[in-house]
Amino acid sequence: MTTAPPARPAKRGRPGYDLESLLAVAVKLFNERGYDGTSMEDLSRKLGITKSAIYHHVPSKQELLRLSVDRALDGLFAIVAELETVEGRAVVRLEYLVRGSVAVLVEQLPFVTLLLRVRGNTKVERAALARRREFDHIVTSLVTEAVADGDLRSDIDPATAARLLFGMVNSLIEWYRPRGGIGADALADSVATMAFDGLRIRG
Repeated sequence: MTTAPPARPAKRGRPGYDLESLLAVAVKLFNERGYDGTSMEDLSRKLGITKSAIYHHVPSKQELLRLSVDRALDGLFAIVAELETVEGRAVVRLEYLVRGSVAVLVEQLPFVTLLLRVRGNTKVERAALARRREFDHIVTSLVTEAVADGDLRSDIDPATAARLLFGMVNSLIEWYRPRGGIGADALADSVATMAFDGLRIRG
């Protein structure tokens, strides 16, 4: 009878944190102090580790920003990708996109908050703003198509309607708090009811 070789000890990472927890702290500080107002020294003090330990995970503060805003943007564009499987007219796809965007905001609230506060002061921020503009164009195209279908009122400019619609969604970062509050589904229902009962043409 042969005996199994002794199990290798599990690899141990650096104690107390990983890239995910590092991102969580970085986003929190970026939102509280602003990206420019947060230093790697601030991050190392908050985490209780050295700056060199942070550099074990990321090469720079700017990379932390990129990873953070991409978390929010990738979530939004994942909903956009799902639109190809949504059957129905443009207004149905538009409502799906609104509901999905609310879900992303609830799930990734700190990351979406940071995304909506970038102002284009760095290369990473400018790239994030370019992706936001791409998303805005998709929304505007859906509104335009829904107007042409006769499902949305035509007396509001589609680009303006799109900005107002997602202005309402984006405003959730200012007051929505997940703990003890309304859930993501109920919140999406409220947003969709407010938006589409106000925009949809009555027969």
